[in-house]
Amino acid sequence: MRKLASIQIIKDIRPIEGADNIEVAQVNSWNVVVKKGEYKAGDYCVYCEIDSFLPIRPEYEFLRKTSYKKMGDQEGFRLKSIRLRGVVSQGLLLPTSALTTTDYAYNDMPCVGDDVTDLLGVVKYEPPIPAELSGVAKGQFPPFLRKTDEERIQNLSNEYEDMRKERYYVTEKIDGTSGTFYYKDGVFGVCSRNLELVENDSNTYWKIAHQYDLPNRMTIMDKNIAIQGEVYGEGIQGNKYKIKGQKLAVFNVFDIDKQEKMSVYDMTKLCMMFSLTPVPIIDGDFTLPNTIEELLQYAEGKSKLHPETEREGVVIRSHDCKVSFKAISNKFLLKQKD
Repeated sequence: MRKLASIQIIKDIRPIEGADNIEVAQVNSWNVVVKKGEYKAGDYCVYCEIDSFLPIRPEYEFLRKTSYKKMGDQEGFRLKSIRLRGVVSQGLLLPTSALTTTDYAYNDMPCVGDDVTDLLGVVKYEPPIPAELSGVAKGQFPPFLRKTDEERIQNLSNEYEDMRKERYYVTEKIDGTSGTFYYKDGVFGVCSRNLELVENDSNTYWKIAHQYDLPNRMTIMDKNIAIQGEVYGEGIQGNKYKIKGQKLAVFNVFDIDKQEKMSVYDMTKLCMMFSLTPVPIIDGDFTLPNTIEELLQYAEGKSKLHPETEREGVVIRSHDCKVSFKAISNKFLLKQKD
């Protein structure tokens, strides 16, 4: 599970031209606008990442005007990417004193990287799910599979220099909804991002499974595997790619018995066998640029699925698929409405 709120150290404080009361703090490779003088480089802090959903508490009331949201019946404050005085600000910094009302304890000094998500009551913001996507839950996401959420590159600043020694392939990150289709020991199943779903003719994930004849094809193959991909099209995220119906773009094939992702070569081979389409490849032999800032600029661009649509970003994987992470386009994030 991703750390939505964690203990971090402020790397740098920079002024904002023309701003008297605010400045920019850097945590890992995230930039966050803060009140001038509130923090200094080297300070410990609590960093809350974008897409965090903070509970209704007095200490967060300053967010009400800009960030109040409802998520189902739950009220809270959703953190998004915003632009202030020309600076992109992503997330929220809190002093470590925000943890004094929790059970968090440390000996004199906080520990960088400590996950305080649950202690602060922070959850991931999930936009409303249409009924045809939510379906009826059969159970939780199966423990023999892996969820598909990739780490953001901004959280990997300490590892970045070593990562640059490797070569990767780059695919477009599609703005849809992730689905997992598995075959294990004679049983075929379908999952949304977080749940396994009961078969239902009106459910989009099950429609996709039958549209591509996955129950038959995966059964005939008689291998314990999971196909994971992005479902996009009508009724999903505003159908940014302007297609009729829904489609599946495959980004992972997971070997359940080995508990590992197949290589890009084996994934492509299986897609051809099942008449499936992989996610669009942007670069098949990619070296990371010098800085994370350059990589975030690279993430911006038009989608290969529709020439007028801004892509959400890119996913970068090693050819054996053992290393993977994402870079989300700031241009895309700043346009997000939900």
